[in-house]
Amino acid sequence: MATPSVKLTTPPADQPYDPLDMNNYSLNKLPKRPMGALGRFFYAWGLPLAAVIFYLTAYVLDFAILDDRQQVMFGLFVTALFLWISETVPNYVTSMILICGFILTGILKAKPAMATLGDPTIWLNVSAFIMASAMVKTDLVKRAALWLLIRFGKNAGMIFITFLAINIVLAAFVNATAAKAALMMPLFMVVSAVYGAPGTETTNNFARNLVLHNLLMINASCNTFMTGSGANLLGVALLAGAGVQIYYFDWFMAGWPLVLAFGLISYAIGVRFVFPVSAEDRQPKLSGGREALVKAYQALGPVKLNEVKAFVVFMLVLIVWATDKLHGMNATVVAILGAVVMLAPQFKLLNWNDVDIPWHLMLFSAGAYTLGAGLKATKLMDVLTNQLMTALGMETMSYFELYAVLTAIFIASHFIFQSKNMRTLIFMPIVIGVAQASYGDSDARHARGALHQLLLVASVQRQAQRDALRHEQVHDGRILPLRLRDVRALLDSASHRRRHLLHLARHQPRLLLTNP
Repeated sequence: MATPSVKLTTPPADQPYDPLDMNNYSLNKLPKRPMGALGRFFYAWGLPLAAVIFYLTAYVLDFAILDDRQQVMFGLFVTALFLWISETVPNYVTSMILICGFILTGILKAKPAMATLGDPTIWLNVSAFIMASAMVKTDLVKRAALWLLIRFGKNAGMIFITFLAINIVLAAFVNATAAKAALMMPLFMVVSAVYGAPGTETTNNFARNLVLHNLLMINASCNTFMTGSGANLLGVALLAGAGVQIYYFDWFMAGWPLVLAFGLISYAIGVRFVFPVSAEDRQPKLSGGREALVKAYQALGPVKLNEVKAFVVFMLVLIVWATDKLHGMNATVVAILGAVVMLAPQFKLLNWNDVDIPWHLMLFSAGAYTLGAGLKATKLMDVLTNQLMTALGMETMSYFELYAVLTAIFIASHFIFQSKNMRTLIFMPIVIGVAQASYGDSDARHARGALHQLLLVASVQRQAQRDALRHEQVHDGRILPLRLRDVRALLDSASHRRRHLLHLARHQPRLLLTNP
């Protein structure tokens, strides 16, 4: 994500360090990470290694389960992963290389390979960043965050709850993690300084928990809204390619309870076990902390007309998004209309030069969508998914076993892939492939909800197949009705699963059974 530009006022050399001065906390003040020995190696030799990897995996090594076209696709996939993980070149450069590779190898023609930059999700991203820029420029998000903190953050416990609420609220307005960090960091660093001044003997576990919890929630809160991050929109685009439509309202209803529970649980674990907070730690160590926040809030002056206009426009967009299941209006079109209003000179909200759009992310996303198109065109992921399911014994797993295995894989991937976009790009096709391999594309298009719903359907169908084959001869492609009494006969003893399956049967009354 692009880090927003922050103007700093550097204090004179003879001026003492003030922990309550918000200008002392900025992403721009963080030192740039030096390149290590491994980074220098990949910087020098990464591209030649990538060329060797592509040649070996695409043309030299023989994979019996793949045809020639699938093997070339596999070579492109592995090479792209190597470049993305090693960071030999920036991720957007890798995407550009990948698009060229698809065209030169004949996997995709030029027009479909390059058309991914015009994907509706790209337009949704761009429009969301335009609206977020208006929120930041008008100081609306800063005013809202300071007001919440001053109004409700009156004691140690409420401070945590208030920051949790601020992170969730900001996820609706600002969809760039770096932008949220730039806005939030001065706030929680000043508050932590009040309870444990950094660089002094008063630093305590309350301050440590507050900083770590906010850094955690800056990332986690983006899952509340479908537009909360580029990774969310990338996942939605990949699901749409598989025939599954995710509504904004459905995402929100599934996301906010999980984010809220995660925030509360992580807070409880942190203050009790990781950095135990004593009664003494909960007492302020510096005076004037609340006054510093009030001063920053007062410096914003009275509410400006542009803040009101930006708030009204965004809330209208958010309402239309949240009710998309009722009217069916395209979310991208709604976002574009909101961006049009923000940019229209008649409304005097935003100039194009004030817009902060991370175009490197857009180019990376375009490459990711092209990769998805290549995987779909060659059916490579279908083959690899079937091999994975066989190797791990997924074909005989129940829904909850499948869920546990996939979740474990995703958690482990955090230690390898730091980028959310990268993890989404790699593992979302696997999950989709597992679901589709279990029961087919046609049922996937009718499945309601997200991936847990898809896997649930797969579990039902496998049970239905086994039960039907025990009682009669089933011919390939025969359509059998799935009645409520049939479902009841297939259920195990778990009551919660019974309720889900009965609900499913009412909305998906027929299953396609094939002879295994």
